[in-house]
Amino acid sequence: MKTAGILGALVLSAVLLCGCNQRAVAADQPSVWKADYAAALKQAAAENKYVVVSISGLEWCGWCKALEDEVFSKPEFAAYAKDNLICVLLDFNRSGRATNAGFAKQHEMLLEKFQVEGFPTVLILNPQGKGIARDGYQRGGPAKYVDFIKGVIAANPVK
Repeated sequence: MKTAGILGALVLSAVLLCGCNQRAVAADQPSVWKADYAAALKQAAAENKYVVVSISGLEWCGWCKALEDEVFSKPEFAAYAKDNLICVLLDFNRSGRATNAGFAKQHEMLLEKFQVEGFPTVLILNPQGKGIARDGYQRGGPAKYVDFIKGVIAANPVK
């Protein structure tokens, strides 16, 4: 009986950790991931930083969850992003509606503007807001993804 209780507690803990991880990253790192795209562009221009826009379906999209779990939730990515990027998260439910009620209209307009056809879509914009790269999930973890972003930036220097 004791073993069943311990096993049940372990299973419940695993379910809670896996189920909450996606939202916890966005909630726990407000200085890294922002919801207001317009404010993020202003900040990027003022600080001369590039912008990463993650267009995702964190609750239902397997590749979005993988990108979040393997890259965006890792300290290596967060440290690089905090010092070098402005990051914006546009999260959508399965029917294409934005999950952030405060910025739903803005996010849904951006989904159309960027002609997103699949999730996840990751855009890299220069500090003036011009799109310079479009990507999605990549295997290899945070170091590989940071190297990819650095390569895009190096190939598109601010003039």
